[in-house]
Amino acid sequence: MNRLLLFILVGSLLTLAGCDDPVFSPKPRSFPRVVYPEKTYQGFYENFCHFSFEYPTYTQILQDTAFFEGTPPHDCWFDLYYPAFDGRVHFTYVPLGKGGENLDKLRQEAFNMADWHNKRANYIDELVIQTEHGVGGMAFDIDGPAASPFQFFLTDSTENYVRGALYFNTQVRVDSMAPIVDFVRTDILHLIETFQWQK
Repeated sequence: MNRLLLFILVGSLLTLAGCDDPVFSPKPRSFPRVVYPEKTYQGFYENFCHFSFEYPTYTQILQDTAFFEGTPPHDCWFDLYYPAFDGRVHFTYVPLGKGGENLDKLRQEAFNMADWHNKRANYIDELVIQTEHGVGGMAFDIDGPAASPFQFFLTDSTENYVRGALYFNTQVRVDSMAPIVDFVRTDILHLIETFQWQK
C-alpha cells in the first residue's frame, strides 16, 4: 500500500512540476492583406482643365467644390481618389499670368510645402522632371513617417502650373504603407510621363 501511495505521490509531483505557467510572448502585429489591382490606365480629358494625362482605371476623379468657407480659386482643383487604399492625390491648378510672373513664388511654395515634412521625414529625394511633351517641374519623394509621401509640380514656365500631393486617410505607419506608396508612386510617375498641356 505504501508503494502505491508513494507512486501516486511521485506521479502527482512530476505532473505538477511539468505544468508550470507557460511564458507567453507577444506576436508581431499583422496588417490586412492588400489586393493590388491590375495596372491599366485611361485618359484624363476633363473640360474644366487645360491638360491631359493617363490615370489608373481603379481611381476616381473628384472635382473640388469647396475650399474652406468658399469655392476653389479655379475649377481645375480635383482629387485622384484611390478607393482601395483610401488615398488621394490632391491637384491644384494656377494660371501663371503674363510671362509666368508668379512662377517663382509658386515654385518656392512647393519647395516650402515639401520641406515642411522634413520634421518627420528620414530624407526627401528631389527629382527634376523634364518630359518629351515639354512639361517641366520637380517631384519630392519623401521617405519616413511624413503625412505626404510624394509631391510634385508641373509647369510650362509661361502660362500653367499644377501641383499634386499624395495623402492617405490613415495613421502613418511606414512599414505597412511602403508597398502601397510604391504602387501609387508608379501611377503618379506614369501620370507625369503622359502629362500634356492643351491649347
